[in-house]
Amino acid sequence: MKIADEQIITGKGATLHLIPTKKYKTISIAVKLQAPLERETITARALLPYVLQQGTANLPDARALRIKLDDLYGAILSITGTKKGEKHIITLRLDVANENYLSDRTPLFEKAADLLREILFEPKVENDAFTQSIVSREIQTLRQKMTALKDDKMSYANMRLIDEMCKGESYSLHVHGYEEDLEAMDGRKLFDYYKQLLKQDKMDIYILGDVDKEHAEKAVRPFMERDTAPAEERAAAVHPATGDIKEVVERQDVQQAKLHLGYRTNILYDDPDYAALQVFNGLFGGFPSSKLFRNVREKHSLAYYAASRFESHKGLLFVFSGIDPKDYEKAREIIDAQLAAMQAGEFEGSEVEEVKDLIVSQILETIDNPAGHIETLYQQVVGHRNIPIEKMLEAIKQVTKEDVLQVAEKVQLDTVYLLTNKGDE
Repeated sequence: MKIADEQIITGKGATLHLIPTKKYKTISIAVKLQAPLERETITARALLPYVLQQGTANLPDARALRIKLDDLYGAILSITGTKKGEKHIITLRLDVANENYLSDRTPLFEKAADLLREILFEPKVENDAFTQSIVSREIQTLRQKMTALKDDKMSYANMRLIDEMCKGESYSLHVHGYEEDLEAMDGRKLFDYYKQLLKQDKMDIYILGDVDKEHAEKAVRPFMERDTAPAEERAAAVHPATGDIKEVVERQDVQQAKLHLGYRTNILYDDPDYAALQVFNGLFGGFPSSKLFRNVREKHSLAYYAASRFESHKGLLFVFSGIDPKDYEKAREIIDAQLAAMQAGEFEGSEVEEVKDLIVSQILETIDNPAGHIETLYQQVVGHRNIPIEKMLEAIKQVTKEDVLQVAEKVQLDTVYLLTNKGDE
């Protein structure tokens, strides 16, 4: 049975991905803007989503925009920035009720698509600049976000691990930008960057819901006919481990230490070993049944949490654990032992089958949600690999213990980061 019938239509200024389905009573529209991660532009790019949500040429403030959304039967708007590998992605997303299920047959889909067009192409501008009072206010909002990330010690430790592990690589750049850039930012500089983004970014539009092709193409024609001068796309940068393990210790006023480890897998989304990497991660630290959870947390009671995740577009794998500061050596030893056990094949074929079932269920659960479905398909754009979801699931089901062993042998520890208290060495 076919899970998703994705239809791809290429235009001059954007690529439309249509996923027709009668499963939902809403229609989801997501506009994805992709550019390389760059130090010179990352703070402006992080600030832009905040400013775009504050009004348009015809809707002069955030209140007017909210009223417009309410008029569209409570449509939900979000504009966010994330990084996938060494790409910086801005997503404008609008979820709107499907008028086919309403007694009032107002053309909500067309109105929603036009509102997204207005937000992106006709923002509120004064004298060829974003309104300075809005920019100044949203700079404070972004500054608060940066502070909150530093105060969340798990997020902070993850950021610092990547800082050290990927020093000199674009992936180390902070997706929320840098506080030192904010002082020099103003409405004109931000607007100049916005115009560059409109010209150069790769744009993909996703429409998921009960919409036919002709209807969809007509609604997003202004996006598809966008005048562009796209920047040259860079190949994903894979950096093998050097063999020298970096060890970084940072001390702050914390009660619980954060022990985070970074590994190089050299396996990307389009690699034949990608499905086996998913299974390896599930066995190693991806689920409550994994080696890290069972041995570090439950058997030895050394961690408040212990888990792993991998970065699909950079060839990295991370282990996160929260420990008592005095237990660093023992926790590190047991985490190392779990990777050694994976590389020695100390897991059963039945465990592989169990994890494969868990991963398949996880993917099916993800695509059962419109946002998750769109993100799953967009992974293919970033990873340059078009594969139907059915084949993706089949690839996971075909993974063997020998496949997992091959992946385990490629995994190399690169960096150890410990955030601990200011007590004795």
